[in-house]
Amino acid sequence: MNDTTSRPALPDRLAIDTRSPYHVAAVFQHDIGIRFNDKERFDVAEYCISEGWVKVPSAKTLDRKGQPLLIQLKGRVEVFYK
Repeated sequence: MNDTTSRPALPDRLAIDTRSPYHVAAVFQHDIGIRFNDKERFDVAEYCISEGWVKVPSAKTLDRKGQPLLIQLKGRVEVFYK
């Protein structure tokens, strides 16, 4: 069963935080995968394909608002629907 016509196009930049201007709710209704430097990552909070970076939480560290502290890793980013 191939339902690629009902899936929205994957944006260049996407964030899981609903407060972010880069959050697209329609994309999260489908399973997406993120491959960073040829390894699939499951902990990505935000990515940008054109600039080549992902943001991931830094262990258990929290910022002053109680959100996970994110670190930016640079490399090759590929995004796909599962």
